[in-house]
Amino acid sequence: MPLAHAPTQPATGNRVHSSELSLEARLAATDAAMTIRLEEAAVAHEVRTAHISTDLGNVLTVPLTPTLQPPTPYRTPVAALLQRAHHRLLTDGWCTGAQVDAEGARCPYGAIRTEARGDRSLEAQGLQVLLDAIRRKFSDADSVPSFNDSFASSRIPLRMLDQAAGLADTRGL
Repeated sequence: MPLAHAPTQPATGNRVHSSELSLEARLAATDAAMTIRLEEAAVAHEVRTAHISTDLGNVLTVPLTPTLQPPTPYRTPVAALLQRAHHRLLTDGWCTGAQVDAEGARCPYGAIRTEARGDRSLEAQGLQVLLDAIRRKFSDADSVPSFNDSFASSRIPLRMLDQAAGLADTRGL
């Protein structure tokens, strides 16, 4: 059964046209009408959902923030390297101006070097794919370090590292 709405105009014989009211008066009247409608909707919702049990003892809960676990690893070596470097930046932190700062945060170059574990060929391939991915969006980028140092936050460098991992996987590297 629908609830009755309050009249929007006074019940007296002296009706005032909306063009005669100031903007503030019209806004106040609209606010009052909306408040009444919201209160009616809240009551109707309570009535419609009163029969639903609120026992949440058997409900599975998950964390509200995602865990920093990497997604399914790429199978190709360069893509996997770039994915590990991306994950390292997420966990250890991101920095500019150095490969590794005093707190252990890294730049993308430093993360790739760390995750390559001494394999200079793998490191070079990873940096080349990252630079290719960067130049697809930022054609004026000279190098990975200069690109990284041009940002005040990690959002874009991290996104480019993630896109580079996908690019390396697509290329079969």
